[in-house]
Amino acid sequence: MTPSPIPICITLGTRPEAIKLAPVIQQFRQCAAFDTHVILTGQHREMVDQVMQLFELSADRDLEIMQTKQTLTDITCRSLRGLETIFEEVQPQLVIVQGDTTTAFAATLAAFYQKIPVGHVEAGLRTDDLLNPYPEEANRRLISQLAQLNFAPTPLAVENLQRSGIVGAIHHTGNTVIDALLTVAQRQPPCEVKGLEWEKYRTLLATVHRRENWGEPLQDIGQGFLQILNKFPDTALLLPLHRNPTVREPLQAMLGDHPRVFLTEPLDYAELVGAIARCYLLLTDSGGLQEEAPSLGKPVLVLRETTERPEAIAAGTAKLVGTNPDRLVAEASQLLSDTSAYEAMATAINPFGDGHAAERILGIVKDYFSL
Repeated sequence: MTPSPIPICITLGTRPEAIKLAPVIQQFRQCAAFDTHVILTGQHREMVDQVMQLFELSADRDLEIMQTKQTLTDITCRSLRGLETIFEEVQPQLVIVQGDTTTAFAATLAAFYQKIPVGHVEAGLRTDDLLNPYPEEANRRLISQLAQLNFAPTPLAVENLQRSGIVGAIHHTGNTVIDALLTVAQRQPPCEVKGLEWEKYRTLLATVHRRENWGEPLQDIGQGFLQILNKFPDTALLLPLHRNPTVREPLQAMLGDHPRVFLTEPLDYAELVGAIARCYLLLTDSGGLQEEAPSLGKPVLVLRETTERPEAIAAGTAKLVGTNPDRLVAEASQLLSDTSAYEAMATAINPFGDGHAAERILGIVKDYFSL
């Protein structure tokens, strides 16, 4: 007699989670041993929908928690309430979360309250500064204390977890974002931006959104962008704007009138991959882009004071430049002026994986259930 499939829940709420969990969802849904339930909290809305469509995925449940000007407390409380009900109904034997979002933390806590094991994708990232990035550093540390299965993307992440004294098992898997990136990049997706001629300019792809860069750091970053554009007339800046007005409005005010600045709505993931492939270099405070861009041979300047991905710095695929405009201009100028410096970063080996992380995660979970 064939045993019944094991119910598991995979929870996500933001676009980065959707991208990094898409290969995992695909692997589990193709495996008859599991009855896989995909649950959206709705922490982000349209951006998650775009990713789900791109990877031809559907959700089984959607908590639809998103509200305007929602706080971390709002997200946590509504996620806990909604997930409590779903977990009681589905009775999953494992809940899989990804990364360090408030959704991932809330789902972990909701599972723990019902004594359901948790598998943590992309476990072990650390800056060792509890408030930087905020609240992500705290979220991922709290998840590590509760997870039974920790899927670490790099050897350094494994070491971080071992030093943390956690009780769960630790597995080195690689990062699932590389699985997702390579799948999409094979399609050679276009990225068409009104007025931007990719062949005419060396285009700098920039993204800024983190809380620690709100306010004065954002002003500094904008000034740095303008100085780079003025110093190098053959460059253009493509800046997809985050939907949060705290980030969006200052950048529009500073950069909106420049003829070589192209401010757009958030790119869908396929467009983003197309933009990475076509741009000259990246200026970003995004964690995911630090992992993705090296696979397509693009240097990354990280607009943060710390990073939980020091592997990229050590490998030479990224540089930590902070938000000081003088430092930003100096580092970008070197890459725009010195071919050997550019090539050294562009050809460095990506330390984050080989595109098979999701397969490894499925195998580990099957072993966990003795399948």
